[in-house]
Amino acid sequence: MPLLPGAEPFRRDGGEVGVLVCHGFTGSPQSVRPWAEHLADQGLTVSLPLLPGHGTRWQDLQITTWQDWYAEVDRELRALTERCTSVFVCGLSMGGALALRLAARHGAAVSGVAVVNPANKVHDAAGPLLPVLRHLVRTTKGLTSDIAKPGAEEVGYDRVPLHAAHSVRRFFQQVDSELPGVTQPLLVMTSPQDHVVPPADSERILGRVSSTDVRHTLLERSFHVATLDHDAEQIFRETAAFITRLAPQARADAASEGTAASGGA
Repeated sequence: MPLLPGAEPFRRDGGEVGVLVCHGFTGSPQSVRPWAEHLADQGLTVSLPLLPGHGTRWQDLQITTWQDWYAEVDRELRALTERCTSVFVCGLSMGGALALRLAARHGAAVSGVAVVNPANKVHDAAGPLLPVLRHLVRTTKGLTSDIAKPGAEEVGYDRVPLHAAHSVRRFFQQVDSELPGVTQPLLVMTSPQDHVVPPADSERILGRVSSTDVRHTLLERSFHVATLDHDAEQIFRETAAFITRLAPQARADAASEGTAASGGA
């Protein structure tokens, strides 16, 4: 099955500091590619995988589960830890939940976590009915392109398969129980006007993690897909500053990248 435009995974080798970027449920790498590319431009080694069942057609998502999505980012994290001296995990929406679970389970192998509008719960009133409803109804309306910026669009599915929705609900419950295991420095960036994941999810995450180095910033001009919205540059800038503060080598890698770019100009 051919990929949707922009849904291709993104990888770029850089310096000794690595970053894993995770996209959201029913979305694709396109929604966070500018984030990943900005970090790669700073000289970091960056991996942005395509989650199983995503980036093609919703029928492919119907037959996958959260274990498939998590296994993909877990493999990518392990590959980065073999290549890099320190690794950070980032994510948007469900990608934020994936990043938090990686941090909880991998401990010191993850140097820090940066998430944008991280999801923690399925808030739809039909959520508790999904175990039964998914056998009666195949899909519901899509979640993509909640963006304030005119002309910006997210590549993803216009339908949500309920089998997958049931699985993501169970995943959020699993991650919620593991949040106290997150001890790493944490950057949470939240849109007050989010029509997919309410700010209450960020607040619950902040209240349950064990991290002591925590920064919470608001994305006042953006909706859910803030990485493609008005505050995208703020996200890129704050994430890069977060990483270079915690991994000084990233600053040297960025300098080397800049020198190389100037030399090739």
